[in-house]
Amino acid sequence: MQLVDIGINLTHASYDADRTEVLARARAAGVLQLVVTGSDLPSIARAVELVRRYPGMLTATAGIHPHHALEHDDDTTASLRAWLKRPEIAAAGECGLDYFRNYAPHDAQQRSFRRQLELAVECQRPVFLHQRDAHDDFMKILKEFRARLPGAVAHCFTGTLAEARACLELDLHIGITGWICDERRGAHLLELVKFIPADRLMLETDGPYLLPRDLKPRPATRRNEPMYLAHILRTVAAARGQSAEQVAADTTRVARAFFRLPEPA
Repeated sequence: MQLVDIGINLTHASYDADRTEVLARARAAGVLQLVVTGSDLPSIARAVELVRRYPGMLTATAGIHPHHALEHDDDTTASLRAWLKRPEIAAAGECGLDYFRNYAPHDAQQRSFRRQLELAVECQRPVFLHQRDAHDDFMKILKEFRARLPGAVAHCFTGTLAEARACLELDLHIGITGWICDERRGAHLLELVKFIPADRLMLETDGPYLLPRDLKPRPATRRNEPMYLAHILRTVAAARGQSAEQVAADTTRVARAFFRLPEPA
């Protein structure tokens, strides 16, 4: 089976000591391509360096996470525009709204989100979206731009079935993480994932975060990494009543089309 991890924070410091080994373990587990999340200007620059080091295996996104919305000024917009024109960048984002942590005021988050959607339209890049506890405002803003965007994925979807249906009605893709393996807060996703059409579903780890809670044996640390995408795949496949091979084939085909990934060598 071949898998694509559409959301991995591979520039995170927790990978600094063994990043090469992390990627080797990913490949051994069938994760042949990964999308490295760029969530602020420094992480975008590091992500591009990694893409250059591992061409064909890695691509990247370029955006300002809502946590960093207060840092988003005119110079930031100019830098993002330049990054989005580079071949190493496959999508705009991670961008959106986060009213759970509230690290930035809501109005600042909304301004940053709109600016990035405008850039995505200008550069004709799909968007890699973040939303937490902000569904109504998120959808209201996104609806202003959706018809002019080439694509959009609700990264790390954890919402309700009604919210998922609203995303699908707006022609969004949906990314599922190891949250679905968390019996405390993700059990609802086991039912919800059945309703996501095969041509809208993608898989991701969001490492180093969201280590699946039901891994056995339990890893020595809480750091998530791409090799565990195969575990998420099996959970999703079982919930959908499909084989892991079928879900792997479908999600990989969808991810490669969305991010314009080449067939791996």
